[in-house]
Amino acid sequence: MSEPAATPAPTLYVGRFAPSPTGPLHAGSLVAALASWLDARAHGGLWLVRIEDVDTPRCVPGADREILRQLSACGLVPDIRPIWQSQRGGAYTQALAQLREAGHAYPCGCSRREVEEALLALGVLHERFEERVYPGTCRHGLNGKPARATRLLTTNAQGDDLEILWRDRRLGFQQQNVTREAGDFVLQRADGLWAYQLAVVVDDAFQNVTHIVRGEDLADNTARQLLLQMRLGLPTPHYLHTPLVMGADGH
Repeated sequence: MSEPAATPAPTLYVGRFAPSPTGPLHAGSLVAALASWLDARAHGGLWLVRIEDVDTPRCVPGADREILRQLSACGLVPDIRPIWQSQRGGAYTQALAQLREAGHAYPCGCSRREVEEALLALGVLHERFEERVYPGTCRHGLNGKPARATRLLTTNAQGDDLEILWRDRRLGFQQQNVTREAGDFVLQRADGLWAYQLAVVVDDAFQNVTHIVRGEDLADNTARQLLLQMRLGLPTPHYLHTPLVMGADGH
């Protein structure tokens, strides 16, 4: 299957909505879609839809078509035909090769169990809802283990922590120590599937996305994506994270 054409470079604004086809859109997703569509229209820009289906085991057959139908029923029709991440493997392979050649990515031989055991050995207990930060076990070599995943190195050339600063259009000034709060995150999984962080950064650049409007639950991904953009020499979009739709239980 041939690669889709890149979005023509705009003068001011390209926004996007990027759902994962794990089922029909729920209320929160529809709010995020509407927010991104409204922001694009308010700026006289383009609005795109990208189907983020790289995590194939979680994708539901036909959910992508249902999502597009739901959006259309709400009057949210993309200005350019959607793209599917499952068709973009070549671009992710190229980006990963670029990172590895520059020394920004390395193979990891750790299983989830081994990562957990290493963290427990360091006295890092597992808190509920807390993301586990990889302790860097394979940063300096596999020590005889076979390679499984590929990770991004989140320290600088001197081995120091990296602090990422940015400004969110709604939340204001933000910062994150990516080394301590995210760790060396996965770019390609042990099963060969591409990680969200790499795919989203590569595709935002491919589609010339200038403004990203999405739910606040994705705000803590921003620093990792900014770091990847810097490492790949890609432009940085403007970010706006919207309030979440909350259930009666507060979640």
